[in-house]
Amino acid sequence: MGSALLDGWLTAGLPSHQVSILEPQPSAHLASLGVHVNPSAAPHAIIVLAVKPQLIDQVAPSLAPFITPDAIVVSLMAGIKLTRLQTSCVGAGAYIRTMPNTPAAIGRGITALYCDAAVENGAQQAAESLMQAVGATVWLDDEAQMDAVTALSGSGPAYVFHLVEAMAQAGEEIGLAPSVALQLARQTVAGAGAMLAAAPESAAQLRENVTSKGGTTAAGLAVLMHEQSGLTELMRHVLIAARNRSQELG
Repeated sequence: MGSALLDGWLTAGLPSHQVSILEPQPSAHLASLGVHVNPSAAPHAIIVLAVKPQLIDQVAPSLAPFITPDAIVVSLMAGIKLTRLQTSCVGAGAYIRTMPNTPAAIGRGITALYCDAAVENGAQQAAESLMQAVGATVWLDDEAQMDAVTALSGSGPAYVFHLVEAMAQAGEEIGLAPSVALQLARQTVAGAGAMLAAAPESAAQLRENVTSKGGTTAAGLAVLMHEQSGLTELMRHVLIAARNRSQELG
């Protein structure tokens, strides 16, 4: 997720010399971007924690030289609550939780943000502006909602990618060549996503617009919308599983 955000920020015009990365095993690609890699200490207005949540206690001590009282600490870690973040990190900065997703790499992400009432508006606006550079943003009024956001939009791109895999495989099974099935599935999902972004209608209305009574789409939707075994029920189980894992990580 950190790499996706970095790509998105640099593409959006963030000067690379204003970025420092702490990375134990930096890649040649990272060095080629023009960012500062593993500086000993430097004052930064915003510190982004883009590490696996399981590593928070291991990584936090190395952040002490960077977290000044006026620093803004933006966490991308699933499940790690503000109280634990503040306890693990040594420093009196402003702490803000976020949950972006990987389409941020192409400026089409969405990020949920949350902070407690002690964080000043200026810090909130700075974090929001950072995330708006790579997509849409939404603020939460309850930190507990972050686990649901992680399950829905944070993990959501992977569900869509798997949908393409499933559609392509099913296309093969009904007679299409693998390459043709994959191309059709990829562009169908990409095109439908573009329509969702551009059209004023709801997803339900767009679905109805392409569904003729008694037609082929209606026949397929009858399976997808089955009350007990359809996509809605399956997605409910998917999100519950992902939300529960986010809660466990905290």
